[in-house]
Amino acid sequence: MYKRIIAAAICVLGTAGISQAQLSPDNRLSIGAKVGFNYSNVWDEEGQDFRADPKLGFVGGGFLSIPLTDLFGFQPEFLISQKGFQGSGSLLGTPYSFSRTSTHIDIPLQLMIRPVPAITLLVGPQFSYLLSTKNVYSLGSITSAQEEQFNNDNLRKNMLGFVMGADVSVSHFVVSGKLGWDFQHNHGDGTASTPRYKNRWIQLALGFRL
Repeated sequence: MYKRIIAAAICVLGTAGISQAQLSPDNRLSIGAKVGFNYSNVWDEEGQDFRADPKLGFVGGGFLSIPLTDLFGFQPEFLISQKGFQGSGSLLGTPYSFSRTSTHIDIPLQLMIRPVPAITLLVGPQFSYLLSTKNVYSLGSITSAQEEQFNNDNLRKNMLGFVMGADVSVSHFVVSGKLGWDFQHNHGDGTASTPRYKNRWIQLALGFRL
């Protein structure tokens, strides 16, 4: 069994090596870093006593471009990403207003489509892990008990989403733009008191490719 696995791995690596050797000189395996911002909000809050406005957050990390042919390839990324919203509504009959920033590890696994050398189209699923959530309350009418309830809510840690966008390359520099949204809502086991929602965002970043 192990010999078969090793043999299969060697075949895959050999095939990848052959495909890399057949690529044009300007379309090879590359690694890079990017930094920028998310303009995020939430969706699918239907039925909730809740209203949200968008907010800005940081995004930064690295990416690996793996071309399989001159047209198609694979680009995974590893990002630290802030999403969130500025919201208002009522909790247990009491009005509130606050800003939420959720920091995630985002891992988009994207198909690359390169119609021309300078433009790379990206599309694929994204896996996210919630690292932390910071709430900033803007109304003094929120009681300490309600604030504690927000901060200790049972929120979902693992999230599945989808991203699509494009990278524009100029020499070693990359300008990246994406749209993204979660498929799963923020509640963990359904017991959270925080309004139910899903994240969505526009991402703009500047990168450098080696």
